[in-house]
Amino acid sequence: MKKLTPKEMFPLSSIEQWEDDVLKRYPEPGNMAKSKEEFRNYDSPEVDSVREFYRLNHKYQTYENVLAKKEHFLKFQQMEMPWWSAMEFLNTLIDESDPDLQLDQLQHLLQTAEAIRADGHPDWFVLTGFIHDLGKVLCLFGEPQWNVVGDTFPVGCKFSDKIVYPEFFADNPDTYDERYNTKYGVYSPNCGMDKVEISWGHDEYMFQLTKDYLPEPALYMIRYHSFYSQHREKAYDHLLNDHDQKMFKWVEKFNPYDLYSKSPVTPVVSELKPYYEDLIAKYLPEMAKL
Repeated sequence: MKKLTPKEMFPLSSIEQWEDDVLKRYPEPGNMAKSKEEFRNYDSPEVDSVREFYRLNHKYQTYENVLAKKEHFLKFQQMEMPWWSAMEFLNTLIDESDPDLQLDQLQHLLQTAEAIRADGHPDWFVLTGFIHDLGKVLCLFGEPQWNVVGDTFPVGCKFSDKIVYPEFFADNPDTYDERYNTKYGVYSPNCGMDKVEISWGHDEYMFQLTKDYLPEPALYMIRYHSFYSQHREKAYDHLLNDHDQKMFKWVEKFNPYDLYSKSPVTPVVSELKPYYEDLIAKYLPEMAKL
């Protein structure tokens, strides 16, 4: 890959712009979705930056890119610190795109987790809500935004037209590679998602970081929470096996908390910290090796 310019590294003013865009596509039940014409308002600077983000994401998220990033980052040699300190480290990612809420990364994750806890779900589910976005620290390790956030999708097979802005895959070399551009590509029918490579980002990174410690439903939530072309559009049923179909029910259960739990009410971090530190200690090792 050629050396990237700052604009190519950071097309969004904040990585949260991607999540705001997802919310427009999949609004909370009862809120009317924007029409396709409104959604693709090319005269909007905000939409222009989101489109540029997806153009870069779809151009560079190749099968080769995924294998290279896994080889580099899954050695977990960037830094080591207690889990709560890692959450505070994530907080150094500044969000300038959400002036109405003025909440930081930690507070948003606490809102998600507290909404899950308020609904009486198991404590591992609460913990999942709290840590599921920690993989965004990849931005702090020098990764471009489009290699950290964005809708995820399988690589190594034909890109679905259910993925947002599918026209941008015309710039992806895998689109023209006979190994990767058929319905199944390097996979086989209903082979199971454990055999499928997913575009690189915070979801896969966080799954790999926690896979030895959390219950399987939690791991599906973490690994596939950005896989909207499947858990919302069912575009890849031909790759899922029966077990995946059952486990994706957990991803669908998690998704509303991920999208709709933002609130202007600020969590009191000092009051919640002891509960979440105890929860971390119950399931995770003392140190996070990032």
